[in-house]
Amino acid sequence: MARTVHGELPVAFHYTPGLGNTSFFEALRDRGLLLGSRCEACDYTYLPARVFCERCFAELQAETECGPEGTLESFTVGHVDVDGRPLEKPIALGLVKLDGADTLLMHRLLGDRAWKIGMRVQAAVEADRTGSILDLRGFDLISRSG
Repeated sequence: MARTVHGELPVAFHYTPGLGNTSFFEALRDRGLLLGSRCEACDYTYLPARVFCERCFAELQAETECGPEGTLESFTVGHVDVDGRPLEKPIALGLVKLDGADTLLMHRLLGDRAWKIGMRVQAAVEADRTGSILDLRGFDLISRSG
């Protein structure tokens, strides 16, 4: 049984992205690109970028462009907020495997859709970017015309 403790807890913090994530956020901000790191020895690409391979500990460089398209591997739709109150509109979050990456990236799914695992999606990047994960608005369904 879950226990709830009521009260307020003011929290202030600074996020330090480290070398790998700094490269990821700078590429997102400056070029609108999603940057990963590839380990040739393990044949594995990490996204966001890493400075070492988590499998063999080899040093990696943040120089592999991934996406902007990918495949929706899993998703969930939230109908209540963290306090259990109903949301005005449901929010969909997805795990996306971007083309060229072996890891998954979690972010918002955009639009009011009947999401399905296996759908092809594309990254939607803000026009004015600041170097935040929110520079990536989320992922939308790829519209194919013709």
